[in-house]
Amino acid sequence: MNTIALQVNRRAVELSAEPRTSLADFVRDKLDLTGTHLGCEHGVCGACTVLLDGVPARSCITYAAACEGADITTIEGLDEDEITTELRAAFTREHALQCGYCTPGMLVSARDLVLRLPDADERRIRVGLSGNLCRCTGYVGIVRAVQSVIEARRARSIAPQTGGGRTSLGPVGSGRAAASRSERPVQQALAPASESAAPGSIPDFVPATVLDQRFTLAQPPAEVFAMFEDIAGIAACLPGVSLKSPPSPERVEGLIRVRLGPIAAAFEGAARVERDPATLSGRIVGIGTDQRSHSATQGEIRYRLLPLEGGAATAVELSIGYTLTGMLAQVGRPGLVRDLAKRLVADFAANLDRHMSGRPSEPGAPAELSFWSIASDVLRARIARMLGRRSGTG
Repeated sequence: MNTIALQVNRRAVELSAEPRTSLADFVRDKLDLTGTHLGCEHGVCGACTVLLDGVPARSCITYAAACEGADITTIEGLDEDEITTELRAAFTREHALQCGYCTPGMLVSARDLVLRLPDADERRIRVGLSGNLCRCTGYVGIVRAVQSVIEARRARSIAPQTGGGRTSLGPVGSGRAAASRSERPVQQALAPASESAAPGSIPDFVPATVLDQRFTLAQPPAEVFAMFEDIAGIAACLPGVSLKSPPSPERVEGLIRVRLGPIAAAFEGAARVERDPATLSGRIVGIGTDQRSHSATQGEIRYRLLPLEGGAATAVELSIGYTLTGMLAQVGRPGLVRDLAKRLVADFAANLDRHMSGRPSEPGAPAELSFWSIASDVLRARIARMLGRRSGTG
């Protein structure tokens, strides 16, 4: 058992709990603050959302011991909060709740949007609430309620708070317990991705997911390897990728735009580039963050070139590894991701082949990587395979 000391709803609390106790169980079982609801218990549904040092956090996947010295606010602690009072009235007016199970977490997240957003932008509100799931309402009333509160407050000249109190990178409260014990400063100032991604700060890592792909090109290996040295040319072959500045042989800084249905993300970051001319192989290791969705990714691409047809053509072997954290990690499904990777590699190979052959690019190339448009093709292919199997056995 650990003794955990923290502030809950402006009251000092010091209680014993097992190291594995989640913050949600701590406030519910130890303090009887049952307004914090448990839904999926995987950090997906958002019903357990509380404020940790003023920032919305999933209490079901946050250890209570990691919050040593932190300031916790549950829905009960927002009874007299001005924004939450306005949101409650708007939720009632706009019929934004039915069973009410998701409502405490929804109000906590909505309060953060009212604080931060400069205007009542429906798209940004939907993105901001996409981590809070509701099985009853269809979200229309919820979005209208949040819009009405933002409009009313901006009409009263109440300006948004930049960042809504966010002053640190990583999960809210991360390192809080260790800092409290050693009396070290808790928070690290936010830096732009380009500054935080210095060459020495792009570490090796063990990917959570690894996908192996292979394709062939009609050009000899030496020409393909030279093309892989042309970072700007390679980037032009990848949908949604753009460079921020001219790349150096060892480093590249850029942006990749991704759209997952209503969620748009722009991962800004940097990568270090390694090459081995002796084995015609190389590796690219990168990191990136999307400030809007508070998602982060680490990625690694390993490639090896093998001669075909007596050296007249090339087989390109790719190993793609990545780790994704944050809101966007909630939408991944391993089987679909593998199918998407195959399609993306096929598009990349086709673009690369056109580029090396000097053929013009196809018109209407997407400015961002839209997984839904690719997924529709993947699903159609899956259905065609299923029908083919059935007709073959009928």
